[in-house]
Amino acid sequence: MDISSYQAFLAVAEHASFSLAAEKLHLTQPAISKRIAQLEANLGVTLFDRLGRRICLTAAGRALQPVAIRILNDVRETRQVIANLSTEISGTLAIVTSHHIGLRRLPPILKDYTRRYPAVRLDLAFMDSEQACLAVERGEYELGIVTLPLRPTPTLKNTALWDDPLVIAVAPDHPLASKTPITLDDLGQHPAILPAIGTYTRTIIEATILQHHGVLDVVLETNYLETLRTMVAIGLGWSALPRKMMGGDVVEVPVHGLAIQRTLGIVQHQKRTLSHAANALRMLLQSAEHQQNAKG
Repeated sequence: MDISSYQAFLAVAEHASFSLAAEKLHLTQPAISKRIAQLEANLGVTLFDRLGRRICLTAAGRALQPVAIRILNDVRETRQVIANLSTEISGTLAIVTSHHIGLRRLPPILKDYTRRYPAVRLDLAFMDSEQACLAVERGEYELGIVTLPLRPTPTLKNTALWDDPLVIAVAPDHPLASKTPITLDDLGQHPAILPAIGTYTRTIIEATILQHHGVLDVVLETNYLETLRTMVAIGLGWSALPRKMMGGDVVEVPVHGLAIQRTLGIVQHQKRTLSHAANALRMLLQSAEHQQNAKG
C-alpha cells in the first residue's frame, strides 16, 4: 500500500489544488501529480475532474475520501502502538493551538517541555479553535490546545485547563471608560468589534449580551484577539477580551449584571492512542494548570 499516494490524494481533496497540496506536504507539484496518477492507475478510476483551473472530486474520489482517512489513521495508530512499546519519549508530536493560546499561555510550558524532552520534535500549527477541533477529529494532530467546544462531541475528549473570563474592553479615552459601571443598554449604543459569527468566543459573547439587549452594531469582525485588542486600543469600538489582555492602552469597563467566561483546554480524539510524547505534554499542561490554580 502506497501511503504517500493517499496522503497526496487527501491533501488535494482538502485544498482543491495540486499546488497547495504540494505546499502542505513540502513536495513539488509534479511529485503530487505523479502520486495521484499512480493511485488512479492502481484503482482504475479517475479521482479528480480537472475543469480548467478548478479541481473537484469525482464520484469515485468522494467515495475514496473517508476510506483514505481511515487508512491513514489506522497506519498512524499502528505505528503509535508499536512506538509505545518503548518508554522513550521521542519522535514527532503534532499539536495545534489558537493564536491567542499560542502567544499568551503556551510559551513557558513548551519551553519547559522541550527542555525535559529534547528528543521530541514539535510540529506546531496555529488555527482557529473550531478548525483545530475538526483537524484533531480528522486525525491530523494528536492534541489541540484550544477554546473548548460549547457542546460535547462523540469523537473528541475535552480536558479543561483554564477558566478564561472575558471582560468588556475599551480605549482609555472611549466614552464608556469614564462611565462605570455601565449597563447593557449603554454598551449597545456604541460600535462593537467582535470575533466572526460561528466561533466559540462569538457565540459565548452573544449568548450573554443579545438576550438582554438585542442586535449589536458590529463594525468589524476578526478571529485574532491580538488584532481585536489593537482595534480597541485605537478607539474603533468596544470588544470582549480575556482579562489577561487588559492594561495600558486597553481598559476594562464593568457592566452591571454581565459575566462572560470561556474555557481553554485540551482536545484529543476519543479513539486515538496517544504517543508517549503527547501524554507527557498533556501531563505537563495539567500540572501547569494545577500550579496556577494553587497560586490563585
